[in-house]
Amino acid sequence: MKLFVGLGNPGAKYAGNRHNIGFMALDRIAADHGFGPWKAAFKGQVAEGRLGAEKVLLVKPQTFMNLSGESVRAAMVFYKLTPEDITVFHDELDLAPGKARVKAGGGHAGHNGLRSIHQHLGTDGYGRVRLGIGHPGHKDAVAAYVLNDFAKADRDWLDDLLRGISDGAAALAEGDGARFMNAVALRTAPPRSSDRAEGKNGVPRPVQSPVQTAVHTDAQTEGKKAPPEAAPEAAPEAAPDTRSPMQKLLDKFR
Repeated sequence: MKLFVGLGNPGAKYAGNRHNIGFMALDRIAADHGFGPWKAAFKGQVAEGRLGAEKVLLVKPQTFMNLSGESVRAAMVFYKLTPEDITVFHDELDLAPGKARVKAGGGHAGHNGLRSIHQHLGTDGYGRVRLGIGHPGHKDAVAAYVLNDFAKADRDWLDDLLRGISDGAAALAEGDGARFMNAVALRTAPPRSSDRAEGKNGVPRPVQSPVQTAVHTDAQTEGKKAPPEAAPEAAPEAAPDTRSPMQKLLDKFR
């Protein structure tokens, strides 16, 4: 069994916050993959289902962000899981909006939800999916930034990111982070169509000029000028008539 944890704060007041992108990711996975209804358990909301061959429990801690570790530890202990069975989806200030990265282990980088999970599990050896929300530009603006809703301008990239996460969720559950990231990339940076067909090794073929319908001479084909055509020969001039007038008259009656 795998444990997918989405970080956020409970309640309608926080539902659209940037800090709640982890909740949003799990909601999309649950909806797209036919998970059971959300139920209260382990100080959170949980839903059970399957992703590929793996049984997966989705957990959204309802303890508020700073105590998320309480919920994660309770679920891990109950199902006798290890930290390696856990993947946490969380907002990431140090990634551009719409970007995602998979990470195994490492520090909490000041994220209060991750800090709490570190403390309650006693290790940093769990997986994470870092979901980029961008940075406000100054550390003093961070708290207000993450607790504000996504802007209308964010909706397109946010929807693409969440769809990509859902597309790759089965690969992630099976431990294939590269295939998961591939699925995300196909949503967030899809290949663009091109007017030029691809040749060998993906190199675009040169655009060919339209077929010429005019007939070329051999000289033109070789890049040489064709020789000028010879002028038609003049008809030979008639020889002068040297007959006498009497002879001409006699010749008419012959």
